[in-house]
Amino acid sequence: MIESVFLFPFVMGLVSLAAPAKSSRFVLAGTAAGHLLLTLMIWHASLSPLYPAFFTAAPEGLLILLVTSIIFVAISCYAFSYVIETKMAHARVFSCCMMLFLGTMSMVALSDHPIVLWIAIEATTLVSAPLIFIHRSKQALEATWKYVLICSVGIALALLGIFFITLAMDLGNIAGPLTFTSLNTVATRLDPVWLKAGFVFIVIGFGTKMGLAPMHTWLPDAHSEAPSPASALLSGALLNCAFLGIYKTHVLMNSAGLGDFSGSVLVGFGLCSMLVGAVFIVGQPDYKRMLAYSSIENMGIISFGVGIGGLALYGAFIHLIHHSLLKSSLFLSAGNILLGFGTKQAGRIGGIIHSLPRTFVSFFAGFVGLCGLPPFGMFVSEIMVVIGAIRGHWYVSVVLFVFALILAVAGCGRVFMAMSFGEATTAAGLGEKPLRFIPAYALLLTSLVLCFWMPETVYVTIIDSIKMIGGIHG
Repeated sequence: MIESVFLFPFVMGLVSLAAPAKSSRFVLAGTAAGHLLLTLMIWHASLSPLYPAFFTAAPEGLLILLVTSIIFVAISCYAFSYVIETKMAHARVFSCCMMLFLGTMSMVALSDHPIVLWIAIEATTLVSAPLIFIHRSKQALEATWKYVLICSVGIALALLGIFFITLAMDLGNIAGPLTFTSLNTVATRLDPVWLKAGFVFIVIGFGTKMGLAPMHTWLPDAHSEAPSPASALLSGALLNCAFLGIYKTHVLMNSAGLGDFSGSVLVGFGLCSMLVGAVFIVGQPDYKRMLAYSSIENMGIISFGVGIGGLALYGAFIHLIHHSLLKSSLFLSAGNILLGFGTKQAGRIGGIIHSLPRTFVSFFAGFVGLCGLPPFGMFVSEIMVVIGAIRGHWYVSVVLFVFALILAVAGCGRVFMAMSFGEATTAAGLGEKPLRFIPAYALLLTSLVLCFWMPETVYVTIIDSIKMIGGIHG
């Protein structure tokens, strides 16, 4: 049954609380390996859900599940060393919440019932909040409360949007199960006014969790204060899960013949997020916050591409994969820099190429990929989005899109270059252990390989994910 992929980390998370603190990291690593195995079984064995009224192996969900699982394996390897070297005081809580976090995100990926999807996304907030507060500082407390309050308000609005969709069913005299699969088959009978209202509320609600501007204000604080493994998971996996809720509803809008409306909404929020993220990247003194604002900008790119459709839609899914891999790698590298220099202030760090040469490789390669430069996959995905937008005659939007990209690259470049090649400062912290740079290398290598060769099953899954709204040629 496919439900095992989220039940397994739930159980192991509770087991880790009862295990000795020193062994919790072994439980975390074992859970990561077991989850990846279960995910691959679902991909290749076509397992059926035990509760088909609530869960399904939809292609877009399977794609996000696989990306999440691969990232979690790398993060758990990093955390295996990180927990010991930082002498984390609450290692069992950290490991437990990481596994529960994995379980809730996996539940999101497999949810077919809108209410179950909403419950799972709300659960991700509750189980990840302790990860942000793990260091128990004043700043961490503030970031945690901001995260919980803002995301909870957003999620409440998303629930209201789901209620509007059920109202659209009632007004259309539709009697049937409330699942995305069944709704798509009767979408043309749904009341269009309430369906539009539901979509707007869902975009605002789940967009809050996705980090779309102007609902993004929790994200920079949370990603900056969380320990690096948690930051990598927040940025590389959680944002994708929130996107999934929006995307499923966008597919429903297209099935109902309202794709132009929902696409325009997504393009608007996408451009807003890109511009806000790019503006705040420029002059950002905290390099972890800079990476967080970069996530806002990249979520905007994904939203923009999905709203445009066609080739841009395919590019958006490619971008989602590569952003997850590259941003997770960068947050792990940022963790090494924080351990090495003891500060998050970019102005107090220089000469990483000399002080932390192994970390420099992953940090600078991640920067190249994040800027959309070859040979990494975000170069290909951004070109696809631009070409797709030009084909759709979104000329003004393309200009704003490219402007935001240039601004973000300029802002990131100033910080990365100064930290990497600037006047050397003394790294007085921990050295470079293999488990703290190999996971970042593995994520970068995965992104690099996928740029030149994509497994047929992954390509088919992406095509299946977008064919309901026109596919590449839509």
